[in-house]
Amino acid sequence: MAAIVGKKLGMTRVFLDDGSAVPVTVIEAAPNKVTAIRRADRDGYDAVQLAAIPVAEDRVRKPEAGHLKKAGAAGLKTLVEFRDADVSAGSGSGEGEKGEGKEEAAEGSSETKIGDDVTVSSFEPGQQVKVSAVSVGKGFQGTIKRHNFSRGPETHGSHNVRAPGSVGASADPARVFKGMRMPGQMGSRRVTQRGASVVEVDTERNLLLIRGSVPGGKNATVEVRSDG
Repeated sequence: MAAIVGKKLGMTRVFLDDGSAVPVTVIEAAPNKVTAIRRADRDGYDAVQLAAIPVAEDRVRKPEAGHLKKAGAAGLKTLVEFRDADVSAGSGSGEGEKGEGKEEAAEGSSETKIGDDVTVSSFEPGQQVKVSAVSVGKGFQGTIKRHNFSRGPETHGSHNVRAPGSVGASADPARVFKGMRMPGQMGSRRVTQRGASVVEVDTERNLLLIRGSVPGGKNATVEVRSDG
């Protein structure tokens, strides 16, 4: 499973060879660094940890900065673990500072090593992917916007135009059950969109063009992994 972490730049459209226009989301995925390799016999699960999204080094806490420095990933702020990921395609240096890459390579995957670069070349046009990000927050919303309820009548003295209606019983059980669809906070939660596909891969500018929209607002951190 190919995987990478990037930043959502926005949406545009591209024209295919047959002349059809396709809406795409542009994701900038600068080379990620492999910063850790998890093993089932040691950590209880198999996974690869990637570091991405540049930031000033003084904005990273010292324990985390030391962890990143060992992998040659100083100045990156976002750490994401991908289970069952195969990020060997598009790898670069293959070695962190002080040779930690060789040690982990012997312990973990024979291909993926700490300090490897993971680039957009791991993906190819037409590949099915799933994208995870924190969705755009929409604040406190009513049931019509949040749960797609229908409104009530607007005429003849109706006082139930956008009200949610009955939410519970009377004397028994005399309470509102948990999980009722009611007004509340909408958006601003982690969402995984499946069934997307890669339209174009720009290795020179580290760009992934994903068909259609993906979760998250502008400059949101997104995780892209092959669907499977």
